[in-house]
Amino acid sequence: MAFTKQKKSSSLSTADQNRLPAKEFAFTRRRKEPLTDAKHVRNAIARFDQVEDVTDAERDRAWKKIRAAAKKFDIEVSAENWRELFSGGTAKKR
Repeated sequence: MAFTKQKKSSSLSTADQNRLPAKEFAFTRRRKEPLTDAKHVRNAIARFDQVEDVTDAERDRAWKKIRAAAKKFDIEVSAENWRELFSGGTAKKR
């Protein structure tokens, strides 16, 4: 009988996300971008400009949380401010 090694996914199911406290998300009010591990922190940075219907103040708070999580998971973030993510690329601030 052959055994195959299953790759463990670090993605969260919807049920897992629903069980997380709001403080585990970058955007707590909208419960967007969980910051539970390095993969999710990288994803939160990559998708930051795609989050809609949030204020600049919410973005400021979310960016602070993302930078703290990046430090926790030893992820280098070159942008000091979330506004840098919107400059120089195709992303436009909504």
